[in-house]
Amino acid sequence: MGSCCSSLPPENRLPGEAAVEAPEEKMKNLPNLHTNHHQPRRSFSPVPDGGGGDEEGVPPFAEFSLPELKAATNGFSSKNIVSESGDKAPNLVYKGRLQNRRWIAVKKFSRAAWPDPKQFAEEAWGVGKLRHRRLANLIGYCCDGNERLLVAEYMPNDTLAKHLFHWENQTIEWAMRLRVACFIAEALEDCSNEGRPLYHDLNAYRVLFDEDGDPRLSCFGHMKNSRDGKSYSTNLAYTPPEYLRNGRVTPESVIFSFGTILLDLLSGKHIPPSHALDMIRGKNILVLMDSHLEGNFSTEEATSVVDLASQCLQYEPRDRPDIKKLVATLAPLQTKSDVPSHVMLGIQKREEAPPTTLHPLSPLGEACSRMDLTAIHQILVMAHYREDQTTNELSFQEWTQQMRDILDARKKGDFAFRDKDLKTAIECYSQFIDVGTMVSPTVYARRSLCHLMCDQPDAALRDAMQAQYIYPDWHTAFYMQAVALSKLNMQSDAMDMLQEAAMLEEKRQKGGKVP
Repeated sequence: MGSCCSSLPPENRLPGEAAVEAPEEKMKNLPNLHTNHHQPRRSFSPVPDGGGGDEEGVPPFAEFSLPELKAATNGFSSKNIVSESGDKAPNLVYKGRLQNRRWIAVKKFSRAAWPDPKQFAEEAWGVGKLRHRRLANLIGYCCDGNERLLVAEYMPNDTLAKHLFHWENQTIEWAMRLRVACFIAEALEDCSNEGRPLYHDLNAYRVLFDEDGDPRLSCFGHMKNSRDGKSYSTNLAYTPPEYLRNGRVTPESVIFSFGTILLDLLSGKHIPPSHALDMIRGKNILVLMDSHLEGNFSTEEATSVVDLASQCLQYEPRDRPDIKKLVATLAPLQTKSDVPSHVMLGIQKREEAPPTTLHPLSPLGEACSRMDLTAIHQILVMAHYREDQTTNELSFQEWTQQMRDILDARKKGDFAFRDKDLKTAIECYSQFIDVGTMVSPTVYARRSLCHLMCDQPDAALRDAMQAQYIYPDWHTAFYMQAVALSKLNMQSDAMDMLQEAAMLEEKRQKGGKVP
């Protein structure tokens, strides 16, 4: 019996990188499904959270490859655009899903906006160090040729602008509006404490709602739309006066923009600050308030918010409050702290959907659910290559010496796999795969198991995904992904994958044909 391999094959390592991968590097090197050779992602550890709460589950900041982001967004399909202005937005934002099943938002700049890739990378890296529970955090970037891309956590429940200005079923209740104001003030305060006090073009479109319905501040506003371009894309009526004078954003400019968000929350409309200030000076506070609230708000609380908005919108920057005063004013106004945000927004929390019906598990499914690698190994050995019957149809001319050589490599890999000589099996299967003349989902599944038995779940997941790419509905590929995800402590995703595999296997058995 051979011993477990001590290193990944060269195609799974960076040039010059040590063979043994540190645990924190797991899940950062997932490939594009459409190729066999990939450049893994460079990752950076973010600075510790400056008092911003629990950021568990937010991956370290990383450099993504362009093929990876193309795969995640279906080739930057127009159907994936989530920018408020659709394909007319100056910098498009796409919804995407990485191969580890994480949803992402990808902001696409033009090369002209950031001609120097080094400047773009440095700016992105600075923003990527921020981590806070009130932020939609930046998790990566990409500079490849003409492409300049930012990658952030995806927020599935739309923007504040959508909920305030374009709502369908219900408007935002008063307590939730106060929560939005307080949470965004907390986000700005934390970013300021971390040395990032500037925020470009703060408006209702920059406030996003996560899967729990909690408001978060988009990280994209920490970078300008271009290296030397405009920081504000909104109507000049909403732009800080000093920016119109000198074209520079200051911490006081951010306070002014926060005041415009307070006006949005109060009125439910996008009112120019000068018009709103005239109403405030005329003591027409009730006229300013959103009529859709139907009087369901505290006059005392509304007066406090109106006063704060008035201070934020002062013409002279020195007359505006600092960020700490925003939080100090808004925090005591919080009510209904025991009511989840998604309830107040009137949206269904995604994980509360009815559970998936459990499908009976086959022996392979049972082995995968127990993560019994020995049992999985026995099943794959017995299955041999019957799933590959329709994978390759070779002409007589293709039966060259090279073909005989790669088939011989696969045969040697099979013997090594049977005997659990894992290092040899991986080497022989890699030789077979690298030639590329034949494709075999079984080879990928077997190499995936070898990686699992060598405690290399990230490489195992890559191979299981490649098997799925060859046979999209092959249950074994899904089962192997389930085991790899479980090894990577992604238990929820592993359970979903296990059930999907069981469903596909049951469907195949009923249909009586190979996928």
